Amino acid sequence: MKVLVTGVGGFIGAHVARRFLAAGHAVAGADDFSSGYRENVPPGVELVEGDLAEPGTITALPRDCELILHLAGQSSGEISFDDPVSDLRKNTVSTLNLIRYGIACGARRFVYASSMSCYGSVPDAPIAESSPCLPLSCYGVGKLAAEGYLRVYARQLPFVALRMFNVYGPGQDLSNLRQGMVSIYLAQALAAGRVQVKGSLDRFRDFIYIDDVVEAWWQAAFRAEAAGQAINVGTGRRTCVRELLEAMRPHVPGMDWYVEGSTPGDQSGIYADGRQLGEQLGMTRFVPLSEGLARFAGWARAQSA
Repeated sequence: MKVLVTGVGGFIGAHVARRFLAAGHAVAGADDFSSGYRENVPPGVELVEGDLAEPGTITALPRDCELILHLAGQSSGEISFDDPVSDLRKNTVSTLNLIRYGIACGARRFVYASSMSCYGSVPDAPIAESSPCLPLSCYGVGKLAAEGYLRVYARQLPFVALRMFNVYGPGQDLSNLRQGMVSIYLAQALAAGRVQVKGSLDRFRDFIYIDDVVEAWWQAAFRAEAAGQAINVGTGRRTCVRELLEAMRPHVPGMDWYVEGSTPGDQSGIYADGRQLGEQLGMTRFVPLSEGLARFAGWARAQSA
């Protein structure tokens, strides 16, 4: 099968592309490298460089892709407030363009990188996919809108929307201090021994390791029962910021933190109800946070050596 992976120079996109290449699939990739990196693109990928919100980039894509894995886009709620129109183009217009491309090519399935940000402010309880979606950021609004377009065209192009929670692990961009809680804290801890926490230490998240996320993408690409679903990709474990920082300490000895500032559109707390992930994608076991942090910190130290 020939697979299109958008955002192939990004953290998750590069990992997903490697998985499909290793399994023997042909992989075409697309990226404008506004946030991803050319050196992240795995060898063997047929690369198209350009912005997927632009018709010219869509025209340049190969016409024989049977599976579309759409991971390209702007991935920070905080950054989405800087230029909401740009965020809309990168996350929603690009998706609509790719849906039309997929229909024209006769693609079998479209898997979309959605987000927990679709939910907005939620109760302190596991959040199921049926929960109301009231996003707090421009980023969340765009992600939810893109899901809506996928549903409109679902009869012509089957889809799966993966609402990813807090993904972390080797390959994450440690220079971006506005996206990815674990990577932001780890980068600061390794560089200065001190972490700035924007918001309460009692905020909570669901941290999922990159290998588990790649497995979710693999399963979503092929499982018939997943078609037409929005599926949470999280461990179902509630971890507060204070617990995360304490878990990082063994891997960055002597690190400390302080609370200062806040982040626009930030969710005070959210973690996944993982029942659909288990039922639709067969995933019930995940890399423990302690193990994931050890792998991530080891990789990060090697990068700076």
